[in-house]
Amino acid sequence: MSRLAPVLEAFFTDRLALQRQASHHTIAAYSDTFKLLLNFVWETTGTHPAELDIADLDAPMIGAFLQHLETARGNAVSTRNARLAAVHSLFRYAALHAPEHAELISRVLSIPPKRGDRAIICYLTATEIDALLAAPELATWHGRRDHALLVLACQTGLRVSELTGLNDQDVHLGAGAHVRCRGKGRKDRATPLTRQTADILEVWTTERGGQADDPLFPTQTGRRLSRDAIAHLVAKHAATAGATCPSITTKKVTPHALRHSAAMALLHAGVDTSVIALWMGHESPETTQVYLHADMTIKERALARVVPPGTTAGRYRAPDTLLAFLDGL
Repeated sequence: MSRLAPVLEAFFTDRLALQRQASHHTIAAYSDTFKLLLNFVWETTGTHPAELDIADLDAPMIGAFLQHLETARGNAVSTRNARLAAVHSLFRYAALHAPEHAELISRVLSIPPKRGDRAIICYLTATEIDALLAAPELATWHGRRDHALLVLACQTGLRVSELTGLNDQDVHLGAGAHVRCRGKGRKDRATPLTRQTADILEVWTTERGGQADDPLFPTQTGRRLSRDAIAHLVAKHAATAGATCPSITTKKVTPHALRHSAAMALLHAGVDTSVIALWMGHESPETTQVYLHADMTIKERALARVVPPGTTAGRYRAPDTLLAFLDGL
């Protein structure tokens, strides 16, 4: 029997850190997956994680874990598939280092991702964005920080991980104002800033007074904001904005919803989807098609150009008085 611990440890130190040079976000996501998996196996079999063999993680056990994610933890299909992708990555690595388990590994690798519904994206209208940006209290330091962060997020569509990773030196003001960030896949990109956004960031960076490599949006103690902290402040200000803009209370306002809002604003302005894909840092322009599906105004304009067929609505008449009575009940 082959112990799981040395293979799993080598997977993180050799495959992810050295060979793939994975980002800390990827390593953290994979670590969360295996902590959940090992705790599930421990609770199910009573075997401590350090004592597990590779054979203990067979296809039925992995299948039970995936079912546990959806039922007990309430995870979405997309989260379930992301956890499965991490498991598959480990087992592809294990195939090279524990060939005696080739049959078991093959069965785990044959577990397919689950197809799920693709929901229409949530985004904010221009009126809702105005209400959200008016929510922070500008008389306080936290309010001015949050206001600058929200303005930048709504205009640029940066991912929450990109917002947390910004340093003072990443913002370039003056002529050709833009912000530079490192996105998914360690790809760098520059996003232009409107004059209004640049002015707000100039005021904030002047007050911030940090060094070049200091976080652009820190906590009061100077530490970098976490993803959860940004999600919390977005939700908090969205709740405040609901007092003046009731429609915003019907939406789940998250940092990613602000990203969607930026893309939809570009789409409504007539920007080509290929340009929007570059702006948002999408791997493929096909990813941008979700915004076309969500935009009813584009569909309504298309509908207005269609000539309707020359027909009128008919009316059903019951062939019998008793049937007419029953139809009227």
